[in-house]
Amino acid sequence: MADRVCPASHAGFLSTSLRRLLTDPRRILGHLVRPGDVVIDLGCGPGFFTLPLAEMVGESGRVIAADLQLEMLEKLRDRIQGSPLESRITLQQCAADTIGPTEPADLAVALYMVHEVADPERLLREIHDALKPGGRFFLVEPKGHVSASHFAETLAHAGAWLRLISRPRVTLSRAALFVRD
Repeated sequence: MADRVCPASHAGFLSTSLRRLLTDPRRILGHLVRPGDVVIDLGCGPGFFTLPLAEMVGESGRVIAADLQLEMLEKLRDRIQGSPLESRITLQQCAADTIGPTEPADLAVALYMVHEVADPERLLREIHDALKPGGRFFLVEPKGHVSASHFAETLAHAGAWLRLISRPRVTLSRAALFVRD
């Protein structure tokens, strides 16, 4: 499993201005997040999406930043320490085979990370269980790493637990939005 996961030593590449230009978090997620929401950012890394999510949920919202690697969570902690966003973000280290307990969420996002998971079916079931009824799950995978057929397989697995409601366009990516009924 460890060889499938983007190592913490590459964290700097995950927060570049080029990445922000191609995958602007506000453009990708802004229509999904409301003030007061609880959002789970799975595979949060050093916080490329976490920080904008924390701004979008506002003072009454919360972002659960979940990652397998303690080093990634430490990088995120260092970025938010002493900032107004610190109180909105809960850092959660996951085990290799489970997200772990979270508070019920309005939205879960898995951005460019499901292809790194050894058991995506289990992850998708846990995402379902973590969502409130009516909660949404936004899945984005990179076209360069995930073929159309592999993405279709992931959608089928997610469809066992969640209902597909749209296929948003995300630059150089494959994306799907689900809801928990």
